[in-house]
Amino acid sequence: MTPRQRVLGALDRTGYDRIPVKHEGVPEVNSMLLDHFGLATSEQLLRVLGDDFRYVAPAYTGPELRRFPDGSVEGYWGERYTYTQYEGGQYLESTYMPFADVDSLADLDRSRYPSADTFDYTTIGPQCEALAGRYAVCFGGAGDMDFINSIARARGVERVLLDLATGHPVYNALLDARFEFYYEMHERALAAADGRIDIVHVGDDFGTQRGPLISEATFEKYFVPRYAAYFDMAHRYGARTMMHMCGCVEPFLARLIEIGLDIQDVVQPTTPEMGIAALNDRYGDRLVFCGSMCVQTVLPYGSVDVVRREVMRRCELFARGGLLLGPTHAIQVNTPLANILAMYEAAGSLADPHDPTVTAPLPVYWPDQSDRAGLSSFSGAGD
Repeated sequence: MTPRQRVLGALDRTGYDRIPVKHEGVPEVNSMLLDHFGLATSEQLLRVLGDDFRYVAPAYTGPELRRFPDGSVEGYWGERYTYTQYEGGQYLESTYMPFADVDSLADLDRSRYPSADTFDYTTIGPQCEALAGRYAVCFGGAGDMDFINSIARARGVERVLLDLATGHPVYNALLDARFEFYYEMHERALAAADGRIDIVHVGDDFGTQRGPLISEATFEKYFVPRYAAYFDMAHRYGARTMMHMCGCVEPFLARLIEIGLDIQDVVQPTTPEMGIAALNDRYGDRLVFCGSMCVQTVLPYGSVDVVRREVMRRCELFARGGLLLGPTHAIQVNTPLANILAMYEAAGSLADPHDPTVTAPLPVYWPDQSDRAGLSSFSGAGD
């Protein structure tokens, strides 16, 4: 089977030769894997790990995103990010929030809004063509839409949660602007792909480790109408919809399915109702799952045998499809290399790094896959 056929077999529950795999790791983990295998590029790493997905993207043609003397870099909405160091690595964190102190619509600086016009979509078709139907083609990422997490990067977490509780007009305006930006960007990419994008990827973190972050009433008021419109648009172009959601989001799944969600990403088993078997029992006939290998417990702290058993349990639960195997977030630093390798070995996806197909050059228009765990062009993608 080709990777695309394998993924479609999982989505349609018609079976496959092995469970599909979707890798994600922080840059430090990916560098460790590249060194271990003696590889040079992210694309080569994806081939060795057996990642069945590839992302296409338009070329950014807008104003240059600025870098400042303090080392911070600008995002699409005028926010700024600085690398925060921690044991073993670094993360980009928002350190300047342009909308944090805006209390009235009159003071809202709309000049900071990005435009879907600042991207060149003519590269999408050639990128899809270069993939030649081999891989499952995705567009977007966890930071697309992302109405809570990414708006908080430009306004502040506490402020956004208060906005949702009070119905603040400034948050409503930012919500509308973000929705319109990503809706138009995704539609233009889908149109340019002419049916060759298999999956569109968006995200919103509706859950904490223990339960929902917001009420079902808040979810219904702010998010259901927008995601229903977006899912409907994506389906008109023949794409499946995938939504990244961290934490315990089980209370929202039935409604998301009703409005058109096809794939839940990344399935964090932080509570009993979020266990992969429980989710499969309740929603498996209507929803495909992505992820589920925990980056907080099994992968960093389990033994190699535990990792293998967890993979095999998923292979048995989803023998005919319904799961795209991967970590519950980007694999973090201090995760043992042996555990990472065990996950992909047990899934049957690991390839010989010396195979000539691994180091074969990329086709024209098929860009090397950037690290999907970080901020894509500092736009607010990822967590």
